[in-house]
Amino acid sequence: MRVLISGSGGQLGRALQTTAPAGTVVIAPPEAKFDITDPEAVSRVVKAAVPDVVINAAAYTAVDKAESDAAAAQRVNVNAVGLLAAAARNAGAAFAHVSTDFVFDGRAHSPYPPDAVPNPLGVYGRTKAEGEQAAAELHTRPLIVRTAWVYAAKGQNFVRTMLRLMAERDEVRVVADQIGTPTHVPTLARTLWTLIDGGHTGIFHATDAGVASWYDFAVAIRDEGLAAGVLSRPVTIIPIRTADYPTPAARPAYGVLDKTATWAITGPARHWREALRDCMNEIARG
Repeated sequence: MRVLISGSGGQLGRALQTTAPAGTVVIAPPEAKFDITDPEAVSRVVKAAVPDVVINAAAYTAVDKAESDAAAAQRVNVNAVGLLAAAARNAGAAFAHVSTDFVFDGRAHSPYPPDAVPNPLGVYGRTKAEGEQAAAELHTRPLIVRTAWVYAAKGQNFVRTMLRLMAERDEVRVVADQIGTPTHVPTLARTLWTLIDGGHTGIFHATDAGVASWYDFAVAIRDEGLAAGVLSRPVTIIPIRTADYPTPAARPAYGVLDKTATWAITGPARHWREALRDCMNEIARG
């Protein structure tokens, strides 16, 4: 199986390369050579790769910045998805695209199923929802996988930010009234490979198991960081309300995704705390 990956330098792009099934030929051009917003570049790279599958692991994820730079979010999260989907279709390749819990408004009180109607709150969520539509319109049977709160040992993510702040400060304030599920990026990568290998199409949800607030997540990062030797001293973590920490973009208060259909294929994911422990040990090893 020949697989072309966009966003090869990001957290998910790197994880897809390290978790690829044996025998998979992975083509992962650097972003400088694979500008997914350029129609000519997309056409040229896809034709040269002769892929069986195209995976879009690239995205504009600056949630707050998107509010003032909607055009950039539109180019990456919508227009580029359409270009990739159409190029994959023209090449006779399958197409897999990664989306987010931010396509929902967070007003639910139980996990969102894959067929829940999107109702995004901000530019980032809107462009991701429109990207899903572009994939569905420009490819015959795309695979769309929504995820949430993704982190890895390297890169820019909540875990790395918290570790930096905890090393610099005696106390950290973290929002406690936004609920979701942390997702260690290898979980997402392996789920994608399993769904792709099985020829699945449609919308699926993929996160680790369990539920947490950002405050719960931060407390776990502190405790696991201390246990792994990544942090040298305990730090006080203070829960705050979303209203106490205003941001340009509104965020869903509840973003838990229903993984029932996914886990029927892949088996249940581990609890997010176990996955976080693995990540922290990886950070400790350097």
